[in-house]
Amino acid sequence: MGLFKFLGGLLIILSTTSMGFHYGSRFANRFDNLIFLEQCFKILETEIVYGAVPLPEALTNVYNKGNKKVSFIFEEIKIYLLNNKKGDVFNSFTSVATVLRDRLNLKEGDIEIFLSLGRVLGSSDRQDQEKNFKLILNQIAILQKEAKLERDKNEKMYKNLGILTGIAIVIILL
Repeated sequence: MGLFKFLGGLLIILSTTSMGFHYGSRFANRFDNLIFLEQCFKILETEIVYGAVPLPEALTNVYNKGNKKVSFIFEEIKIYLLNNKKGDVFNSFTSVATVLRDRLNLKEGDIEIFLSLGRVLGSSDRQDQEKNFKLILNQIAILQKEAKLERDKNEKMYKNLGILTGIAIVIILL
């Protein structure tokens, strides 16, 4: 009987701990993904502003050169852009909004900045494109600082909360 209590208590502690680590890792993932997204934006800026590469080819280059954890989005945008002839660049960017939220743990503000790039991309000359990229990269830097503060504050809290909740449940059940 004591063995079952021990194993049950251990399972409770392990499950709540894993839940805490899962919720805590979402904050770290958001921070990392914002860094990777910034790198992809810089590659895209180089391709478009300085290389004068057509958008579908530039999106493929971002996919190939960027971190695959985030750069796969640009390949999906290219596929959507090429398959839907009636759609514009903004519609191609909005097609991946749910992926940004669900798989990359980005918040609505992060997604809005991503979509703002889709609104302005290809709608003006190179100088304006360069200004738009600089503005978006500054906004991403601000979001990274916010995400780092949030990660530092919440990641450890959720991990500890998972462990302590499991211990509390086991104590209550005993």
